[in-house]
Amino acid sequence: MSSSLVFIDSSTSTASHLLPFSRITIPFNGAVSLRRSVGPLNVRPFVLSPLRTLSVNSSNNPSPVINDKSGGEASATVIDGKMVANQIKDEITAEVLKMKEAIGVVPGLAVILVGDRKDSATYVRNKKKACEAVGINSFEVSLPEDSNEQEVIKFISEFNNDPSVHGILVQLPLPSHMDEQNVLNAVDIEKDVDGFHPLNIGRLAMRGRDPLFVPCTPKGCIELLHRYAVEIKGKRAVVIGRSNIVGMPAALLLQREDATVSIVHSRTKNPEEIIKHADIIISAVGQPNMVRGSWLKPGAVVIDVGINPVEDAKSPRGYKLVGDVCYEEACKVASAVTPVPGGVGPMTIAMLLSNTLSSAKRTHNFQ
Repeated sequence: MSSSLVFIDSSTSTASHLLPFSRITIPFNGAVSLRRSVGPLNVRPFVLSPLRTLSVNSSNNPSPVINDKSGGEASATVIDGKMVANQIKDEITAEVLKMKEAIGVVPGLAVILVGDRKDSATYVRNKKKACEAVGINSFEVSLPEDSNEQEVIKFISEFNNDPSVHGILVQLPLPSHMDEQNVLNAVDIEKDVDGFHPLNIGRLAMRGRDPLFVPCTPKGCIELLHRYAVEIKGKRAVVIGRSNIVGMPAALLLQREDATVSIVHSRTKNPEEIIKHADIIISAVGQPNMVRGSWLKPGAVVIDVGINPVEDAKSPRGYKLVGDVCYEEACKVASAVTPVPGGVGPMTIAMLLSNTLSSAKRTHNFQ
């Protein structure tokens, strides 16, 4: 039976070798490994519990527990994006301090906000707070809704030429009278920490080429898979959605990890039949509870990028946030799943900070 679906490109503004910090890997098989890219990582010892369940003890974070569902009844592992994002922020804080003490340079991130959308203003505030928390300098420009394109590009040009700014982010969406591509293309590729520059996306798509930056949300999705030791090589992966911001770069990243990748989109016939064969699913379409538990292969790993408000009379706000995947149903079938909220969302800002740190290190040739 054919399913009729409406897809909305996710508007969230993300490969393992591109990350500038060490990585704790939380395996499903009860083994622990530590991959190190730059500098030491100080953590308390890992504690392995019996029955193939792994607990990770950290000084600052709660302990995730992995179940392999070998008994057939265990619920899915919750992939805790908030915990992982906090770990990453701690690692970035240490690297920023190390850089400051060694060469006197502090990474800087500039954010340009156009208009008075409350959601965009909230995102910008959160990014500013995140910068402050890890020791990154933040610069902000707020322009009125009726600003013209050239005014925005003027500020971009100033930040392009400012050596204290290592990353530039233009908060999307822009007002409808502006050409988004013209504005984004004005950002120097060396400071394109959102990873949206055509040359960065082109390099991401080519074998043997590395982009300077990877878009933050897809990068966060892949990092969650790595931190939870989800095997990607040789696996079947399905990306639901083909937006330039999430779906398309997520598919390219999975391909770089040697997965066999399919993309499900608004013109795909019988999408559930394709999704049923997936070992890994990344969904970013903006449709609440679209993916049902019956669509999932038992033991699949689900990364849910969607953040969708739905009516909820029990909530003081009158609504609650849900993902693209029906979480309650997925937990009964999948081996691991990200919650909404608390899954991919916190990772996006963490990856933005990571990209900004990488930019500063590259600019000053600091290892």
